[in-house]
Amino acid sequence: MKRTNYIWKAAGILILGVLLGYLFFGGGNDAEEAEEHDHSEMSEDQIWTCSMHPSVRQNEPGDCPICGMDLIPVSENENELDSDMFVMSENALKLANVETLIVGTNDASKEIRLNGKVEVDERNTYTQSTHIPGRIEQLSVNFTGEKVNRGQVLASVYSPELVTAQEELLQAAEIRESQPELFEAAKQKLRNWKIGENQINKMLSRGETIDRFPITADVGGVVTDLMAEQGDYLERGMPIYEIANLDKLWVLFDVYESNMSWIKEGSKIEYTIKSLPGETFEGEVNFVDPLLNSNTRVATARVEIDNEDRRIKPGMFATGIIENSLNVENEKIVIPQSAVLWTGKRSVVYVKEDVESGAGFKYREVVLGASLGDSYVIEEGLNEGEEIVVNGTFTIDAAVQLAGRPSMMNPPEEGESNLSEIKLSEAEKTELQEVFNSYLALKNTLVEDDFEGAKKQLIGLEKAIEAVDNSVISNSAADAMENYKNRLQSELPALKASEDISALRTGFIDLSAEMIRMAKSFKPFNEQIYIQHCPMANNDKGADWLSLSEEIRNPYYGSAMLNCGEVTDVIKE
Repeated sequence: MKRTNYIWKAAGILILGVLLGYLFFGGGNDAEEAEEHDHSEMSEDQIWTCSMHPSVRQNEPGDCPICGMDLIPVSENENELDSDMFVMSENALKLANVETLIVGTNDASKEIRLNGKVEVDERNTYTQSTHIPGRIEQLSVNFTGEKVNRGQVLASVYSPELVTAQEELLQAAEIRESQPELFEAAKQKLRNWKIGENQINKMLSRGETIDRFPITADVGGVVTDLMAEQGDYLERGMPIYEIANLDKLWVLFDVYESNMSWIKEGSKIEYTIKSLPGETFEGEVNFVDPLLNSNTRVATARVEIDNEDRRIKPGMFATGIIENSLNVENEKIVIPQSAVLWTGKRSVVYVKEDVESGAGFKYREVVLGASLGDSYVIEEGLNEGEEIVVNGTFTIDAAVQLAGRPSMMNPPEEGESNLSEIKLSEAEKTELQEVFNSYLALKNTLVEDDFEGAKKQLIGLEKAIEAVDNSVISNSAADAMENYKNRLQSELPALKASEDISALRTGFIDLSAEMIRMAKSFKPFNEQIYIQHCPMANNDKGADWLSLSEEIRNPYYGSAMLNCGEVTDVIKE
């Protein structure tokens, strides 16, 4: 009985093993047939490539040896596409963070930011002088800021010459019946010193001289300058006070050389005054200084303001914005600055066209018109309705170059120097590194809220830019560098004229934008350079800067918001 149980157990195990074997291996022939069928349908000439690195070509699927992405089959109709077009899949577009914009026409306008200061209206400023030579015995108004009324006594003067003139008057009065001409001449002498008829009559009625004579205010207003002290001996016509009427003031805005053609008399301006937060004022430029300061390269635009309530004080800082429409008959095509790859000789954009296998991109040279700050007017090269790349432009250009198609680095025109020569040698990089080091030092002083240090670093940056020797740089790179030098030098006067760190940080926005373009063109360091972005800077429009460290240290807010920002791009060698 025991033996029979063993036999049955062994039989059961055998049957179970057969069933399991069939389940696991029984369908193998069908799978092999399906696999063989799949392979038989695939062309032996099928080529696999990487959507991000089209130069990769393999005869079988797998991973890209450069970036690790899955390889994709080359479309059979790829050869039918325009030979100048580069195609990217939807997945590649997402990974490259490519953004596009449909071009349209609109009114082109340039936003110009100006910094200025409230000043006294020179036309309402009066210098109060003494009409009587002598020594100041008493000052009735002895500090600036005091309000005075017309006719108010400001000071008293002891004048030996006037005492003598009074004695002559009294003597002439005794013989005026016989010699009226002499009497009239004595009176006229006193009138020349602006002694009134009433005072002359008082002298005559008293019959004795007056030692001290009052100096009265010729106008009413506020004393803005005390120009003499008690005990001073003044000659006739010398100033004692400066008196200003503060009911009307000027705001004098600094206009830098690069913006002078945009600002005219009659330009509308919106401005804020730092001491009156939350309020916006509107005005009109009624005068633009025709002369440029040879040291600061700055002219002045003047705006008049009413100040009857005396809320605004001379010396307050103001920031203004002028929206200046271009003087054109027709609307212009305007595109973001980020869409343009600028080489020094050419300006390039990438135009997107939809194709069956994804999105196609073609190199297009354009002619740039006026710069509008964060955008450009396009004079030639684009039509309304075309779609262009506005983010990820450098990524696409790099991929296009690897694919051997026309790009910024390899333009299609014959005879025109290409930007591949901008690739710098180590010696050429050394020539430019001092410029970037000075910029980074300036950025660090702004991080530390060090205004005086920033002013010193600006001088260092100016010297570093001037010291770049184009003769040791290859020809095409030298041309581009000369353009960058000119742009940077045009930004520096505004920064050097800044009167506080807030104004300097405003100017640092445009300087950083130029330095970022230069860094992308030349890649001056053999290490990574981080492009960092603060979304709250520039009145919530956002602003960028360069850093050799991935850590965020915000130059636009300093200690107030030190870690506000993010890394948006990395420039690699």
